[in-house]
Amino acid sequence: MISRHLFSGALAVLLASTGLALLPAHAAQTELRLGAAAADVGNLDPHFASSTSDRTQVAWIFGALVRFAPGSTDPATIEPDLAESWQASDDKLVWTFKLRHGVQWQHDYGEVTAEDVVFSLKKAADPKRSAFASDYTAFKSVEAVDPYTVKITLSSQVPSMLGLLTNYSGGFIICKKAYEERGDDFTRNPVGFGPFQFESMEPGVAVHYTAHKGYFRGKPKIEKITYRLLNAAAARDLAFTAGEIDVEAGTADQRWLQRVKAAPGVKIDIFDPSELAVLHLNRTQKPFDDIKVRQAVAHAVNAAEIAQFRGADFTRVAKSVIPSNNLGLNPDPGLLSYDVEKAKALLAEAGYPNGITIKMISSQMPSYATTDQILQAQLAKAGIKLDLQPVEHATWHQMIRKDLSPLVDYSAARFPVADIYLTQFYDSKSAMGQPAQVTNFSHCSVADKQIEAARTEVDPEKQIALWQEAQKLIVADVCGVPITETAQVWARTDKLDWGFELKGSMSLGPLLTEQTHFVD
Repeated sequence: MISRHLFSGALAVLLASTGLALLPAHAAQTELRLGAAAADVGNLDPHFASSTSDRTQVAWIFGALVRFAPGSTDPATIEPDLAESWQASDDKLVWTFKLRHGVQWQHDYGEVTAEDVVFSLKKAADPKRSAFASDYTAFKSVEAVDPYTVKITLSSQVPSMLGLLTNYSGGFIICKKAYEERGDDFTRNPVGFGPFQFESMEPGVAVHYTAHKGYFRGKPKIEKITYRLLNAAAARDLAFTAGEIDVEAGTADQRWLQRVKAAPGVKIDIFDPSELAVLHLNRTQKPFDDIKVRQAVAHAVNAAEIAQFRGADFTRVAKSVIPSNNLGLNPDPGLLSYDVEKAKALLAEAGYPNGITIKMISSQMPSYATTDQILQAQLAKAGIKLDLQPVEHATWHQMIRKDLSPLVDYSAARFPVADIYLTQFYDSKSAMGQPAQVTNFSHCSVADKQIEAARTEVDPEKQIALWQEAQKLIVADVCGVPITETAQVWARTDKLDWGFELKGSMSLGPLLTEQTHFVD
């Protein structure tokens, strides 16, 4: 009997002699097309990227000293990235990082060195050049010992030091030369050392990326990424159904989930971190300078109803003014219960027996718009008329940071240690208008003492107790009304393999690595 191998070889010779040829094997797809829930790009300087869409993209472009293992948000999985090793002094005030040799910047900007790290971390700590500067106030100095060694000296211990140096927010390392050359253009023409490099942008249409062939972990299997800006959920669904995109940002709506899950060839990714939605009330503006009005709003919000509407698969009622996965959570901080009659009574006591009208700037992003419309209906039952003024999401981000809305519905996830969320949202130094403003839309200040003390407390139990006390004070003052926690939801073709199990992503969107690929 002739062997299969000999037969195959003979067939190839025969086809060649007759002018025919064997057809090549079907090549795996190398272009990835994603549909984003965004109307445009805001800021791709990672130290300013705050919207979910911007955070998703910068995580493909940039790296950091250390990183969360792909697919995880667990601090226990933090692993080397640019730094190949590190050590800390006994008092945890001096940290020394040894960098990998030969790591290359995108677009031929040369090798990543300690100079770039020093520049990046100093920039991250500068309120004029970073939205996350308050996270780095304990950084006394950052020095380049030599081209491959960085020494960081702290003025005091900080909770989860490595967390500040991960591939998240201020921890991203940027190219010093490119930043100085490109100036303001860097925000929309960035350079990092991650697996994918920015190529071009069509405002309001799409952002284009290509593989960073010099990526130190190896050339990415995906060669091209098209990140389409499809803010309308219906437009994303249509593009996904038609096969025009391979991945789409999901909608936090149970009906959407059930409809998409039923489609053939589709996989759903539901992953951490869940974004905590809080309705922030500006205590410095009328009528919210009166605590009775703030309490009335809190009693009028039915968080359970909103969670049920969104869907139990990915939404739960918030437990506190910080996310429930945070180290230091107070699971019972004294939240006010849903009670419409109590809300009405408090309004009357505050001098508004006939109700009150509040203007609120709201984002047109579907997830925000849905929540705001439900809030509008709920508050109306208590005599609080919410005059919603919807604007495009990037514009909304700009407006709320100018105190133009006394009510701010804001969803966010941060590094899962209570200090970060408490500092950014409830420390008075982070209030709008302050030099180090971050996201304290309520101008909360009642827990400053506890937040500050916890930052330098060396006893873990005492530190947690301070964080929990801070949450009680913030809730009692009604700086914000916690609503829901909603996980990230994306749909993809089952032909796409992330290259890892997607359980979590601190960038709030799918992390794309050199291992992401399509299967035949």
